[in-house]
Amino acid sequence: MTAQHTKVAIITASDSGIGSRCAEMLAEQGFDIGITWRSDDKGAHETAQRVRDKGQRAEVIHLDLSDPQKGGESLQQLIDKFGRIDVLVNNAGVNIKADFLDVKFEDWRKVFSVNVEGAFVCSQIAARKMVEQGDGGRIINISSVHEHTPLPGSVAYTSSKHAIGGLTKSMALSLLPHNILVNAVAPGAIATPMNEMSDADAHQIKMPEIPAGRPGDTHEIASLVAWLCSEWATYTTGQSFIVDGGFMLANPQFKGY
Repeated sequence: MTAQHTKVAIITASDSGIGSRCAEMLAEQGFDIGITWRSDDKGAHETAQRVRDKGQRAEVIHLDLSDPQKGGESLQQLIDKFGRIDVLVNNAGVNIKADFLDVKFEDWRKVFSVNVEGAFVCSQIAARKMVEQGDGGRIINISSVHEHTPLPGSVAYTSSKHAIGGLTKSMALSLLPHNILVNAVAPGAIATPMNEMSDADAHQIKMPEIPAGRPGDTHEIASLVAWLCSEWATYTTGQSFIVDGGFMLANPQFKGY
């Protein structure tokens, strides 16, 4: 990446939670920010205002990856608004809970459409633009600890996150000749609206089943994303970074199985 332009980072589902925090922290690093939302227009514009308060440009667009190709068209429109893209953070995700014997095929497809096909389509669009620019770039997939261990009762979600792990590694190898680095961040239980928690809950709610004793703070995920987008992460690609307060060490969900 050259110093002759303002870098642009686009974060899917940056209307709340981890995505919103990534937008703020990357703005602090000097990125202009593309913000996407599926159902929370208000939250997206609140994120945009926080980015502008940090002196960076923010653009907002509706993007729904339940139809990955239509979602990709929205991403392309956002790239066109900025004229470039240097970082893509694939943060959009969905979980429909059902065990293996009970999961409906249409629900399986919904989860894969957003979590895997959406990430694939968006990454391909972003990477092609990065190749055209010739300055390299970064793609960060927000995965889950369940990329590495099953979530009981959520076979589609678990499978989709394992697929993201494979996609991350494959993209990393394919894109390294273009100086595009691809990594995943795999959070454990984080205090987000998706988990019916607020930021403050990260330091107030007790979770004794997790060795750290509490849920994670969105800053603890976004700061790793910010590092992966920094000048100091140039030797790092194809990795999945677990941030889980020791969850994987204890694996508490499998007690009694």
